Amino acid sequence: MSPSSPTSAAARPTALMTASYAPDFERCALLCESLDRHVQGDWHHYLLVDTPDVQRFRSLEGPRRSVVDQRELLPWWLRAVPDPTRPRRKLWLRPFGKPLRGWHVQQIMKIAFAAIAREPGVIAIDSDVILMRDFDPATLWHGDDYRLYRLPDEIHADIRSDHVAWLAHSDRLLGIGPYRLPAAGFIDSMVSWRTDTVRAMIAYIEKRHGVSWQRAVTQDRAFAEYIIYGRFVGEVLGDAGHWPTAEPFCQVAWFKDSFEKGIDGLRRLVGEMGPNQIGIGVQSFIGYDMNDIRRVVEEIRVAS
Repeated sequence: MSPSSPTSAAARPTALMTASYAPDFERCALLCESLDRHVQGDWHHYLLVDTPDVQRFRSLEGPRRSVVDQRELLPWWLRAVPDPTRPRRKLWLRPFGKPLRGWHVQQIMKIAFAAIAREPGVIAIDSDVILMRDFDPATLWHGDDYRLYRLPDEIHADIRSDHVAWLAHSDRLLGIGPYRLPAAGFIDSMVSWRTDTVRAMIAYIEKRHGVSWQRAVTQDRAFAEYIIYGRFVGEVLGDAGHWPTAEPFCQVAWFKDSFEKGIDGLRRLVGEMGPNQIGIGVQSFIGYDMNDIRRVVEEIRVAS
């Protein structure tokens, strides 16, 4: 099995997709500003958001940006209700198992969108990413092969126990493995997929399990869409249609102790960008002030 041939080199538009929600609106707005400033070539940005958030995110729409209602991407049997244990959050009820949380649903949504995208390449971008350098997504194609982020030996049982569970899930889902540690990681703040490969992956999963891919993926709640795709490419397709790289798109503050707090920590984050990296990521839960983030972004913009 291998992906179909992509469109010609002269006509390879890219879909940028961001799954977001109301509490991350300000961060998403900053992402959008940075994309409009730095992304070149033929691209369109799609914001995948829950129905109650659609109207607010419409203010970010433009010639190169559209809002997609989450309900257009999810199966009929997923129904959102308020989470009684976490104010302002939701649980997603389903008839086949325990409720899902928002981060599960965002994963399903990204796969679903990539499967229907007209563009041959898609890049999933977190809301807390900010591009700092110019970037043309067409450069992700090397001939007929598309970029695949794969970091060898990233997953260890002692420091990546959740990732180990995600590996086990992909073993069962794809009929591969068993995984061996240390194992490669595929998770990043920006991840590129071929859309024909996503469709091939969905067809493979449904043929193997005899149910919809959404039901097969969510049979166990410990899953990661990037690991599923990465292992499908590597262990089912033998990397056909892809070229692997261990270099992430962005320099990211993943944890509270990644960099010192305050604006100096943000400046250091930017200063440690690799020569080929195009942006930074500041995880929303680690407490950096949005005004400081905007200030550092403006400093870099003025300096350049």
